[in-house]
Amino acid sequence: MIKTKITEMFGLKYPILSAPMGPFYTTELAVAVSEAGGLGVLSHTNLRGVDSIKTLKESMEYVIEHTDKPFGFNIRTARMQPDAMPLVRNVAKWINKNPKLREQCVYGLTSAGSPRKASETWKKKAPTIKHFHVAPAMFLAQKVVDSGCDGLVVTGFEGGGHQSYEQITTLVLLQEAVNKFSDVPIVACGGFATPEGIAMGIAGGADAIAMGTRFIATKESEFHENYKSVIYPASSRDTLMTTGAFGPIRLLKNKYAIEHGTILSKEEKVSQEAGFTVEELEEEMERYELIYRGDVENGAILAGQTVGLVDKPLEVDDLISGFTKKAEELLKKSVSKIN
Repeated sequence: MIKTKITEMFGLKYPILSAPMGPFYTTELAVAVSEAGGLGVLSHTNLRGVDSIKTLKESMEYVIEHTDKPFGFNIRTARMQPDAMPLVRNVAKWINKNPKLREQCVYGLTSAGSPRKASETWKKKAPTIKHFHVAPAMFLAQKVVDSGCDGLVVTGFEGGGHQSYEQITTLVLLQEAVNKFSDVPIVACGGFATPEGIAMGIAGGADAIAMGTRFIATKESEFHENYKSVIYPASSRDTLMTTGAFGPIRLLKNKYAIEHGTILSKEEKVSQEAGFTVEELEEEMERYELIYRGDVENGAILAGQTVGLVDKPLEVDDLISGFTKKAEELLKKSVSKIN
């Protein structure tokens, strides 16, 4: 078995996490991943008309009713995310009131903004939460470590969904992070969808691997069957970058993505946000609603370049155990090459 800082920290059988995939629901998926021996992660769900605070609380309660395994959650702390700090504070309250939740909800992942306020809050009011933050570049990783977070999620430009302006690949970023932060638990994310990828990540110094696109295409995930069906035939060339709600976003090519336009610079994006009307924000969110309902032409299909590695649906348990077993074989084979 593969043992790492993260499998030991959370008591996991396998070093595999589900990546957060907001604004969608990933409650059933989180249960399945945790039950299979990985770490399931609840997404920051804020589809139109959804009360994100109520939804996260209900999702957490659902998880502890359906598994006794550890799990985590994601909160986006971006400028355009007004519910971020209310969520941070409420999570601390819920955990303190519910012993079972406190025992199982062990991983808090913030992303798309600053981790500092969440770190300060949880260190004081919910110290049982191990706080990780997503870092797409080394200068940001340094800020995460300086803020007092317990670990890093380094995510590269290959990944699906919202990305960074720095455009650094996971391969390079992981090497940089491992060299600079050797004592910090590190999750590698972006570009992983096979046993070979898991073996590469672990051999490269990651303590766990997080996958998004591969988990969308599982039987247990809540994503619409139309969403899953366009992933299987796609190649790694079938995604493109455009501007999303929080910056650059990688989408599967379709009518919406092609017509949506090129990536704005960071300065242009900030300026755009300042001028956003309520109607424009609702239009942006509607695109996520459309794909969640199965409209694969007009919806925003979040997907990474790993679509080229996904050709069929898998059950979560088979994916996690099977991928890890094959990754272990590959790692042992690599060691055998050393004389």
